[in-house]
Amino acid sequence: MKFERLEDAVAEVESLLRTGYTQRGKWNLAQICRHLSLVQDPALDGYPKWMLIYAPLWPVMRRLFLPRLLKGDSPQGIPTTPIFVPAADLADAAEAEHFAQSVTRFKAHEGPYHWHPGFGRLDRETLETVYTTHAAHHLRFLEPCVTQNS
Repeated sequence: MKFERLEDAVAEVESLLRTGYTQRGKWNLAQICRHLSLVQDPALDGYPKWMLIYAPLWPVMRRLFLPRLLKGDSPQGIPTTPIFVPAADLADAAEAEHFAQSVTRFKAHEGPYHWHPGFGRLDRETLETVYTTHAAHHLRFLEPCVTQNS
């Protein structure tokens, strides 16, 4: 799964809402949407200052991991920082709407973006690619239900 734009991820979420899905990973659609919003909203609002502890690693992370991530090869098995772990009791439709609003807000933003905790300052295009590959990584664990016409 690959998305060229964040709007494509929103379209996939909307499609999963319509068709239903089979969960193949640990998170359902609502949890994935909340996680995606929690991760991308700080580009506009700022990440917690304590995450600056990773700043000394930015040059290494940008050189070693960013190119891999931008190609859609997301590392697996790395635990999610607890502040980005979604609750279990979320509603699919509400979180899908919140994710869509988060994407709209990101796309409408005209100012600079806050530093990314793993990579430092990124330009708009790179940041969107990070977020589209991140969305594809998580949404691939939801298999659309297919209905057959008789």
